Amino acid sequence: MYQFFLATMICFVGFTQISYRSFKLPKSVSETSGLETYGNYLITHNDSGDKAKLYVISSSGKKLIEIKINNIENNDWEDISSDSDHFYIADTGNKYGTRENLKIYILNKKFILKGSIGIKYSKQSNYVKNKKSEFDAESLAVVGDELVLFSKNRRTLKSEIYVFPKKKGNYILEPKSTINSRALITGADYDDINDLMVLTGYSLKGDQFIFKINNFKANSYKNLKLDRYKIPVRNSQIEAIKIINQQEFWVSSESEEQNTPSLFHVKIESE
Repeated sequence: MYQFFLATMICFVGFTQISYRSFKLPKSVSETSGLETYGNYLITHNDSGDKAKLYVISSSGKKLIEIKINNIENNDWEDISSDSDHFYIADTGNKYGTRENLKIYILNKKFILKGSIGIKYSKQSNYVKNKKSEFDAESLAVVGDELVLFSKNRRTLKSEIYVFPKKKGNYILEPKSTINSRALITGADYDDINDLMVLTGYSLKGDQFIFKINNFKANSYKNLKLDRYKIPVRNSQIEAIKIINQQEFWVSSESEEQNTPSLFHVKIESE
């Protein structure tokens, strides 16, 4: 019922070929905001407005099951990442900079809560509503023994990189580095074998992007070179990404106009 193949598109950007296939997602994940793998399937979740649920979906976008997570809330879930033992859910959405309860929830692979990580920003001195807040973050990735969080900075259109242990506790975050994304960063994933970090984001004009950062950890998260690829999709806001390999990615998007969230298989090839 939910599976619906929408489009196959090929676009040339400079000397780079970008192709994608698009699949309709069910309306129950209309605010899809994170992507992670679960065996041969994908996991997604909504941001604010939904209960504490994860949704297992097929690679064609069909919803398979819903998993309710006990003992936690979905204030504003913005990303999910994992390692061999745990899932990490970033309840870090903070659009106007007013939240004082930012958390990352730690679940085992049976989706049982094992603890949480509380975070605050060292540079945030007040929690007054600000439409250009620097203290929103929607993108989380596991890098070795650490979690890496990227800010969605509406004031500068840059992104601060915050790094902290993936262990229970409370942490005050200092920026480790900053990238000039010229976009609002919405999703992250990391491939430790190839030391590749990938991000999604969008410009104020509504253009959607994938960013690739090679040698992410080798460069100590600093002096990073961003390769930026425009994804030729319209009327959507891409919110999450999962690496398939160095050239192929799953991304998911909210639909800004038609309430039709989508799953995309994106391939980037240099000519």
